[in-house]
Amino acid sequence: TMAFDQITKKDWYSILGANPSASMSDLKQKYQKLVLMYHPDKQSADVPAGTVEECIQKFMEIDQAWKILGNEETKKEYDLQRREDDLRNMGPVDAQVYLEEMSWNEDDHSFSVSCRCGGKYSVSQDEAEEVTLISCDTCSLIIELLQRS
Repeated sequence: TMAFDQITKKDWYSILGANPSASMSDLKQKYQKLVLMYHPDKQSADVPAGTVEECIQKFMEIDQAWKILGNEETKKEYDLQRREDDLRNMGPVDAQVYLEEMSWNEDDHSFSVSCRCGGKYSVSQDEAEEVTLISCDTCSLIIELLQRS
């Protein structure tokens, strides 16, 4: 299998021509349309060989994109990874915080900690196990969430 790192380097949404906020059924529609276009069996015999190669390449990409985005688990992991990459590109980490240092909010089951700008960093209980970078809701600072091993 491909290393997950390699998988996250590609923009699987753009391969399917979809928006990251697209619904599952929307993704499926786009996938099915593309598969029909690029399926190796659908290529006519008079297409030059190079084009066939490209189509097969493209078909495999589309297939891989659907394997990742068509599955709730892998899609969630990929989305988290994408968000982390986006945050990493936003700038340096301002602070490192352990989950235990954040305050627990019973109402919406989330952890939060104040930012020096007066805004706050918050993360839901579910996400806390998987997310390592959290952005402030007011300024552009980022903190890194450390897990005690």
